[in-house]
Amino acid sequence: MTAPLTVRALTAADAPAYRAVRLASLENDPAAFITTAAEFAARSLPDVTAQLAPTELAVTFGAFAEADLVGLLTVACESRPTLAHRANVFGVSVLPAARGRGAGAALLDAGLAQIRIWSGVTVVLLGVTETQHAARRLYERHGFTVWGTQPEAVQGAGGVVLAEHHMLLRV
Repeated sequence: MTAPLTVRALTAADAPAYRAVRLASLENDPAAFITTAAEFAARSLPDVTAQLAPTELAVTFGAFAEADLVGLLTVACESRPTLAHRANVFGVSVLPAARGRGAGAALLDAGLAQIRIWSGVTVVLLGVTETQHAARRLYERHGFTVWGTQPEAVQGAGGVVLAEHHMLLRV
C-alpha cells in the first residue's frame, strides 16, 4: 500500500527538499525544462530559499508522499497592469517513482485553486515541450488547449531541438 499524497504551498523551510527534487527532475528529464541541471545546481541554497517563499504573486506547491517531497508546481500572476489578467504555470515535475499516483493532477488542482483566488485573472498559460506527452494529456484533462506551437523553441543536450506547445485555460 502506498502512502496518500498531500499537497501544500512550500515555504523557505522546504528549500533543501525543493532543491533536491528540482535538481533530480532537471537531471531525469532535461527535455521538459528550459533550465538546465547545471544552471540550477550552481544556485546557492540561500538564493533558492529566497525564491521559494510564497508571495502575493507566486506560490510553489509541493506534493508529498508522507514526509517525502515528490512533486513540484509553481504558479505566478503577472504584475504589470496590462498583463495582470494572466497567470502562468511552470516548473511542473513529479519524481519517476511517484508517477501514476495523481501527484501531477493534485498539484495542478492546487495551483489552479490559487490562481482563482487572484483578483482579475482570466487566463492561465503554460508551455510544454513536444516530448512531454503525459504532461500535455494532464493539462488537457484540466481544460487547457493548445493555442500555438513554437518550432525550434528549445535546444537541448546534444543539439536536439524541440518545439514547445503553448497552452491556455480560461478561468
